[in-house]
Amino acid sequence: MFDTVLVANRGEIAVRVIRTLRAEGVRSVAVYSDADADARHVREADTAVRIGPAAAAESYLSVDRLLDAARRTGAQAVHPGYGFLAENAAFAAACADAGLVFIGPPAAAIDLMGDKIRAKETVAAAGVPVVPGSSGSGLSDAELASAAREIGMPVLLKPSAGGGGKGMRLVRDEALLADEIAAARREARGSFGDDTLLVERWIDRPRHIEIQVLADAHGNVVHLGERECSLQRRHQKIIEEAPSPLLDEATRAAMGEAAVNAARSCGYRGAGTVEFIVPGGAPAADGRRDYFFMEMNTRLQVEHPVTELVTGLDLVEWQLRVAAGEPLAFGQDDVTLTGHAVEARVCAETARVSGARVDFLPSAGTVRLLREPQGERVRTDSGLSEGTEVGTSYDPMLSKVIAYGPDRAAALRGLRAALGGTTVLGVDTNVAFLRALLAHPDVVTGDLDTGLVDRDAAGLVPAGVPAEVYATAALLRHAGLEPAAPRGGAGDWVNPFTVPSGFRLGGEAAWTVHHVRVPGHDPVAVRVRGLAHDALVRVGDAEPVVARLADTAPAGTRLEWGGLTHRFTWVADDGGAWLGRDGEAWHVQAHDPVEAALRGGAGAHGADALTAPMPGTVTVVKAQVGEEVAAGQSLLVVEAMKMEHVIAAPYDGVVTELDVSAGSTVAMDQVLAVVEPKEPQDSEEAQQPKGGDPA
Repeated sequence: MFDTVLVANRGEIAVRVIRTLRAEGVRSVAVYSDADADARHVREADTAVRIGPAAAAESYLSVDRLLDAARRTGAQAVHPGYGFLAENAAFAAACADAGLVFIGPPAAAIDLMGDKIRAKETVAAAGVPVVPGSSGSGLSDAELASAAREIGMPVLLKPSAGGGGKGMRLVRDEALLADEIAAARREARGSFGDDTLLVERWIDRPRHIEIQVLADAHGNVVHLGERECSLQRRHQKIIEEAPSPLLDEATRAAMGEAAVNAARSCGYRGAGTVEFIVPGGAPAADGRRDYFFMEMNTRLQVEHPVTELVTGLDLVEWQLRVAAGEPLAFGQDDVTLTGHAVEARVCAETARVSGARVDFLPSAGTVRLLREPQGERVRTDSGLSEGTEVGTSYDPMLSKVIAYGPDRAAALRGLRAALGGTTVLGVDTNVAFLRALLAHPDVVTGDLDTGLVDRDAAGLVPAGVPAEVYATAALLRHAGLEPAAPRGGAGDWVNPFTVPSGFRLGGEAAWTVHHVRVPGHDPVAVRVRGLAHDALVRVGDAEPVVARLADTAPAGTRLEWGGLTHRFTWVADDGGAWLGRDGEAWHVQAHDPVEAALRGGAGAHGADALTAPMPGTVTVVKAQVGEEVAAGQSLLVVEAMKMEHVIAAPYDGVVTELDVSAGSTVAMDQVLAVVEPKEPQDSEEAQQPKGGDPA
């Protein structure tokens, strides 16, 4: 075994790898950019090395800086985690040239399987079924479009390099091919430095099932069962489980054998995953199902914990042992799957609903209060700690919550409860959305497909903010107005005019009004009569409710509201407070209606302003001041955390202001452009001939 291992990654995966290194008695070396100087993985490692500024290209993607860090700390091996350089053949080769062991497959296997076109050709030759699609590498836009038309709509555009859903585009309308190919190339180039694309037939209502493989340097290859990864949005997995509720033993064995053959076909070594797509619907008459190879991930997967829980194996430990030259200590017949495990990915993002469409946009902020569940049947892999700054330089995934149970129903219940006990205040997350998804009837029954989340997302996002959230925020502000108790004791006189109870002479107590708002929702006036610990509260136009704030401790504020008791965690921030309950979180801010009126409602630019939906970088500007644009026309592209968001014209009009250019860094809600709508023409005037006098 190695003495010292450098972890060439960050966040929760670096923390998770460090945990196994510590258990194996191996010294760990963390690397960090300026953005991560105080990150959790830096504090938990035995040694940490700064490798550059926040930009990934100058830090986590810099081969030279990583190798220099390994040399300076005496590391014998490098664990790449996932993402960044984990599937970079040049990095694996550079490690070998520097005398370092790369804890992953040989560079040749990474290179082969990293090219989806060559990978499909290789595994097909080994008898593994593949998805019908384009053939050949380096296809031009015209050749890709031609192949798509030949296959027939709908089709899926995929980067030949990389994975994780980045750059993948589902195209149903042939007229959109050119725009979608251009967008897919941009995302692929930005994420992987390679914009080579392929096109595949889209399989309707597909299941995404992957097989975990493990291979040593002595010719032994086994599979560790499958994971169901069909719950995705934008081709990005958000819920994974093991085993799949779809497969029977015969199909599981056949897919496992195909995965082993795929691993052997490229001379694989270490832990890897072979991904398959399985058409939905009923199986064939003999009970067997079709399945097609999609790609091979030549690294540890984000969702590896569910396999660890049902097999009892530590995959990072076996990565280390295989890399150190040890043979596998077990064969295929020794691998058994016991119980069920489900994982949810907690991401920094804000859900914005527009009709039936939901955009999950990256969020940013400081983690001000953190509660993460751990227990006998619950595991949280996290890179978070209180004070963590979540920016937009890296992937939005913050942590993973995993639950184990004797069966699938128990695991699902356990994960919902664990997410309910997860509190991240200071940054918007998807925890509440994940809890709602786990209660979806089709998820409960196991009737899944990769389109389920996108179809039903709007119904899984909370429709509004509960009245008791506004009431709690207002009463917390109200409590802050109350004077401290007299020093002389409870019997000392207190001037009633200094107490915010609404007291007045000769009449009914007055209301104290607190104006509050949650971003994305209209401001609300909350009226309080009395003190925070004994009040009558009216939220908006609703009827007044007797309320009582039992205490104001952030660890457990209790609001007695309309005969019910609500428990919140909370923490103050500039201009407001974050409140959390059952996995949900709200940022409730103070609102000044006079100031808002002076700004003109939507801001100084009024309702015609187009603002940044997330903090990020403007990558494309397609319009210019004075240009006439049509409703829905793409004007700008904002990118954050490797995700693009198109800013489109809301109506036919003219661009009157354009405040950014390509490369501009923008904050959330920053004004990007202003489009003034066209003035409607008078119907009679429109009928007049152009030029000269009216006839």
